[in-house]
Amino acid sequence: QVQLVESGGGLVQVGGSLRLSCTASGRTFSGYPMGWFRQAPGKDREFVAAISWSGGRTYYADSVKGRVTISRDNAKNTVYLQMNGLKPEDTAVYFCAARFGEVHLTRADKYDYWGQGTQVTVSP
Repeated sequence: QVQLVESGGGLVQVGGSLRLSCTASGRTFSGYPMGWFRQAPGKDREFVAAISWSGGRTYYADSVKGRVTISRDNAKNTVYLQMNGLKPEDTAVYFCAARFGEVHLTRADKYDYWGQGTQVTVSP
């Protein structure tokens, strides 16, 4: 079992920045690829970014590419999502997730563990 807790969400103005954190406990964190997803009201959960267990490979949704950076610190059991140049359409609840294996990292249905989410609101 892996428990995930997100933090760092909040209210920010357009063009601002936030850094989300997701801290894991339970089984060995370093063995899991990690992903960030988001869900806006009335919409499906969508992929934002993912990172391999080593941190050597990263993946981004086209909608955030160039504005978002995913990273991890396995010594701290934490994965980060640095978001810059935020837009109103980035407003959503952001979830981190962990899965076994490094395939299908953009698919929410392939993840095994989820955090409770943290709200990000971008005001015009």
